[in-house]
Amino acid sequence: MLKKIMLGLVMILGASAALAQQPKPGGVVNAVIQPEPPGLMLAMIQNGPTQMVSGNIFEGLLRYSPKLEPLPGLAESWTVSDDAKVYTFKLKPGVTWHDGKPFTSADVLFSLEMLKETHARARNNLVQVEKVEAPDDLTVVFTLKQPFGPFLGIFEVGSMPIVPKHLYAGTDFKTNPYNNAPIGTGPFMFKEWQKGSFIHLVKNPNYHVKGKPYIDEIYWQIIPDAAARAVAFETGKIDVLPGGAVENFDVPRLSKLKDTCVTGAGWEFFSPLSWLWLNNRAGPTADKRIRQAIMYAMDRDFAKDVIWNGLGKVATGPSASSIKFYTDDVRKYPYDPAKAKALLKEAGYNGEKIRMLPLPYGETWQRWGEAVKQNLQDVGLNIETIATDVPGMNQKIGDWDYDIAFTYLYQYGDPALGVGRNYISSQIIKGQVFNNVEGYSNPEIDKLFADGAVATPDSKRKEIYDKAQKILVEDVPVAWMLELQFPTITRCKVKDLITTAIGVNDGFRDAWIDK
Repeated sequence: MLKKIMLGLVMILGASAALAQQPKPGGVVNAVIQPEPPGLMLAMIQNGPTQMVSGNIFEGLLRYSPKLEPLPGLAESWTVSDDAKVYTFKLKPGVTWHDGKPFTSADVLFSLEMLKETHARARNNLVQVEKVEAPDDLTVVFTLKQPFGPFLGIFEVGSMPIVPKHLYAGTDFKTNPYNNAPIGTGPFMFKEWQKGSFIHLVKNPNYHVKGKPYIDEIYWQIIPDAAARAVAFETGKIDVLPGGAVENFDVPRLSKLKDTCVTGAGWEFFSPLSWLWLNNRAGPTADKRIRQAIMYAMDRDFAKDVIWNGLGKVATGPSASSIKFYTDDVRKYPYDPAKAKALLKEAGYNGEKIRMLPLPYGETWQRWGEAVKQNLQDVGLNIETIATDVPGMNQKIGDWDYDIAFTYLYQYGDPALGVGRNYISSQIIKGQVFNNVEGYSNPEIDKLFADGAVATPDSKRKEIYDKAQKILVEDVPVAWMLELQFPTITRCKVKDLITTAIGVNDGFRDAWIDK
């Protein structure tokens, strides 16, 4: 009898636990966005903060699991031909834009053409596409020039956002008024942006996934001061601190607060890698020996251990160690000021001024800029720091108006998707920020990345990319620094926020508040 009672109690408790974890609708989430995005039109701006907010407004054809497996998005299913050259996507029926207009295959076709003009990464990813057709309103067929192994990895919302044809066709994309009040198909709709204060998103009541989203409103709070962001979380004003929202030295302390949850998940698709853009066109950094000297001059272990509080890994070259076909069998650049000085002397450097743009993303980046400046001055380089805000930095880098500039870029799981764009000569396009803005041009590298994208099997791809990494690390078109880690800190009541490989960027679709 006692056994039956205990069994019944276990069943009741189990049912209660299961019930407690059933998503509950309603509620408001306050999240930090840092820094304030330069804009929200995801097809035109790819800064990290823009992707984080707008990834919940717009959608891609696919989403991705933490293991980078494709999941349904605006496409509910897809098939691949036997020769791996034809991909047929069936779009989800009944999807509407936030203004009530129906979403169709015409929007997909239009978006692809727009992105070729406005989105460097999308343009590079679409090079392998011979044609795209829409046989009906709910079908899109991509025909490739040749098999392209990473093809199903290009449809994430930040890589290929789908935009409304009826609002953008025939307009000047750069001045379209909907850039400031974006209309998407996603789980949240744009409501208001009070510059310098907050961005307000509200639940899409007609979202195409039944019952979602659960949360009613998101306020992306803009709090410029890092200490104030930490205090806002401590005092309960903020529920979500996305990766990079607070300074690294605050992470251990905040993690110990009551009812606080911390995760490093949600960055699998991105594998962020930081480096210094080095202008290969003109000035001292056009000389490979000076670029190599910069690599030897930087104390990257100090940056990792002190500035980033151990949240990172010293980079060995153009690929993060977490993505396919990475190799560390390349030339090494340990901290060696003497070697840096010797290279500068060999290059005939005579103290010419070198302009450096730190990344205006908060105190950690400011401290890193100061540390690198000191490292470079210690070996004899004449460094002038140029302070900018985010739009100003984008402008200068896009105009190639710099000598050295800090950045970090995403890797997207495969060198054909997130690495090659920064080094192939076809991606030298003035006015764009996240491509080959350093101006590096090497026909051998162009060929290797072209061949590596389409080679089979994977062992052949690895052989090609190993060679490309060796060449790049010798040439130092940019100065690689750290593979970055960005923990997300939340109130434990915010559930299921990190469910995909891009984390917060599309996480609010599934998130809910345990009241």
